[in-house]
Amino acid sequence: MEDHEEKPHAIMIPYPLLGHIKPFVNLAIKLASKGFIVTFINTDSIHHQITNSASAINDHHDDIFFQARSSGSDIRYSTVSDGFPLGFDRSLNHDQFMEGILHVFSAHVDDLVGKLLVQTKHKVNCLISDTFFVWPSMISNKYKLVNVSFWTEPALVYNLYYHMDLLKINGHFACRDNREDTIDYIPGIEAIKPNDLMSYLQANDTSTIVHRIIYKAIFEDAKKSDFILCNTIQELEPHTISAVQKNQPFYPIGPIFPNGFTKSTVATSLWSESDCTHWLKSKPHGSVLYVSFGSYAHCSKETILEIAHGLLLSGVSFIWVLRPDIVSSDSTDFLPVGFESEIKDRALIVPWCCQNSVISHPTVGGFLTHCGWNSILESIWCDVPLLCYPLLTDQFTNRKLVVDDWKIGLNLCDRKPITRGEVSEKINRLMCGKIGVDLRENIKRLKKILEVAVSAVGSSEKNLNQFISDVKTKMQIKRNFKR
Repeated sequence: MEDHEEKPHAIMIPYPLLGHIKPFVNLAIKLASKGFIVTFINTDSIHHQITNSASAINDHHDDIFFQARSSGSDIRYSTVSDGFPLGFDRSLNHDQFMEGILHVFSAHVDDLVGKLLVQTKHKVNCLISDTFFVWPSMISNKYKLVNVSFWTEPALVYNLYYHMDLLKINGHFACRDNREDTIDYIPGIEAIKPNDLMSYLQANDTSTIVHRIIYKAIFEDAKKSDFILCNTIQELEPHTISAVQKNQPFYPIGPIFPNGFTKSTVATSLWSESDCTHWLKSKPHGSVLYVSFGSYAHCSKETILEIAHGLLLSGVSFIWVLRPDIVSSDSTDFLPVGFESEIKDRALIVPWCCQNSVISHPTVGGFLTHCGWNSILESIWCDVPLLCYPLLTDQFTNRKLVVDDWKIGLNLCDRKPITRGEVSEKINRLMCGKIGVDLRENIKRLKKILEVAVSAVGSSEKNLNQFISDVKTKMQIKRNFKR
């Protein structure tokens, strides 16, 4: 009974954004397959969106993990209030929502964790929370839990945030006129240009709610964690990872994908997914461009218009994912007049889809992307080269990895104003030009690295197993300390 009680039981809490929820779900399933008990917590709002979107295919509205448990995994599911009513528009009122996440959310989490510790039959001994939260060390200390931080972006981005103090001292961040010379003093980073930093480190106004969250979460709280998991691969960022590991126990365990890749057993989508399979089957191999800017970033109406006209001029077949709130949740009329009728024979516009199913289809030959980290890893896995148009946060730094370091993608407009002519030209270079061939060769080499990393003898699998062993040791230490 003692051994069973001391089985690792982790509460897992992702940041309430889709790009964070997906890898958290996949990690939960992975850990459960290795003997963890997992209690997974979404916010009420996220749960409401997911279950509404999945209602046509899921009769178990109250539990998104019901299918995942069929393999014998012990994954429980719960929800918690983020402090706002369900009807509150979190996209339109972004800053107000983030203020609530910073100041109010921790009280709801604290209350729920306290109740779970009393109610659960199997003792909770570990908290795995998103690195962007500001409260994990406080709650872990209060309930004597092993404090694990899960970083869902590349190690390069974490390392830059970790060294915000160095950037500030050297005048590359939080200065009236940030320096524009190359940054070459961050441990583990040979050199990076200031315009390749995350958007928040390029900003002149550093008093925003997001800056305050970043400072408290990554610069302060994450440094207090017992362990940090990262959805990256040792062989893709070796020097940066080694530098971080000199400061903290840091485990690269990526890429963290669902079993089978194309379809997860757990619903995570916040919108109903359009089925693009029938349309894709009608197109020649490698001829379709997939266009998506993810679940969070927004574009101006002018940008959408230039991209639309560029797609028209390119003559290429495409699938374009256009979220209804891509410009704003109160502005949904943003395409050129007559656009959809002009492209109806060679294009498909959908509000949302299962991205893994689309980019893994053999007719997809390129991806016009915002450079979200999940999208990059998924594209490498599917041998799909990238046309990069970063919009905010880590996407500018991710673009550097894709275009400059790994050479698996092209810049769209390289920070110049976007124009339809350049959109058309770059699409054709990616889809039909010699450079597209070279990018595909490079991405095939990276895919092999990913495949080896997640194999039984690969670095990510070894790192995950080492993490599990280290967590069990830490659990023992905390148990002995309490005695």
